[in-house]
Amino acid sequence: TLDLTCSRTPCFVKYSEMEEMVNMEAEINEVQPLLLSVTIGSTLQFYFIGKKCEILQDMNRHLEAILKEKRALRKRLIKHRCQQSLPIEATFHKCIVELLTEAVTFIEKLESHLQSVRSIPQIPHMMSNMDTTLSKTEVLMIELEELIEQILKWEELQKEVYSN
Repeated sequence: TLDLTCSRTPCFVKYSEMEEMVNMEAEINEVQPLLLSVTIGSTLQFYFIGKKCEILQDMNRHLEAILKEKRALRKRLIKHRCQQSLPIEATFHKCIVELLTEAVTFIEKLESHLQSVRSIPQIPHMMSNMDTTLSKTEVLMIELEELIEQILKWEELQKEVYSN
């Protein structure tokens, strides 16, 4: 009953309110850096998203311009460029002639290299042909040596016959 009849004095009530305010300020101080980092992160995120959006809009404008010029581009690509004079200054004509001769030699070398590359799959067959040819040549060399020996023997016999 004493506890029920006891009331708080105004001094302690004020103290408890001050304590609650200090606790609330401490919580605010703890949460405030988190809120600040979240706002900075979201601000940076919006900044980078804005940059990406600008880049995509630029690309979109470029593609739209290409689509608008699609018909003109097709005409230019289909149109034959041969039988037209080259708009090159006269001072560069000598260089162009030299470049054309180098281009011709490059194309010739390229053709020979392409022929070499095309012959690569045939190399095993060529090697087997070369092996058989080499073995045939060796057999012919052996036969030739035997024939030379026979000729030398025949020559010696002929010398003996003429000397007798």
